[in-house]
Amino acid sequence: MAKTQLGARVDEDVAELARRRAADLGLSVGDYLARLVQDDASGLRARAVDAAARFLAEHQAIFDEAEAEAEAEDGRRPEGSRGTRAA
Repeated sequence: MAKTQLGARVDEDVAELARRRAADLGLSVGDYLARLVQDDASGLRARAVDAAARFLAEHQAIFDEAEAEAEAEDGRRPEGSRGTRAA
């Protein structure tokens, strides 16, 4: 398949994050970005987010119970907890 060059300006921190993530996956930055676009266009990312939301909804009681146990054990809210429920 023929390749074409695209140009985009992003913040340096975003560029560095893309470089690191591509390296972690053993990909070039171009191949990494192509994969992200293909996943997005195919709906893969949306399906993954929906699946995660369903999982949290189905198992929220377990998370609530663990949080309550941690609060009772420590006598306070677990660090980082805001007492909010997952969607």
